[in-house]
Amino acid sequence: MGASGSKARGLWPFTSTTGGGGPEAAGSEQALVRPRGRPVPPFVFTRRGSMFYDEDGDLAHEFYEETIVTKNGQKRAKLRRVHKNLIPQGFVKLDPPRLHVDFPVILYEV
Repeated sequence: MGASGSKARGLWPFTSTTGGGGPEAAGSEQALVRPRGRPVPPFVFTRRGSMFYDEDGDLAHEFYEETIVTKNGQKRAKLRRVHKNLIPQGFVKLDPPRLHVDFPVILYEV
């Protein structure tokens, strides 16, 4: 949860220079257009990966190690979550590309 939309206020990247289409289109058109004149594609081609590499090179969402606990003279195995020495996966290429969350389009199915 969290990073689902753009963080910039008053910046609507999918509008044209002719105005209209944005949530604040009635007021000021110039606040809705990106400062650079190039168009922004509505697709997202990469995303931040949610998995991690451990020191062995294994890739997973979570890592656990088995620890032996002695209780009342009996040995018992418990799993303990590993938080150290994990390397984030980085950016992952999406196949196929997805629509950007802030792209103003209504998906319609008949």
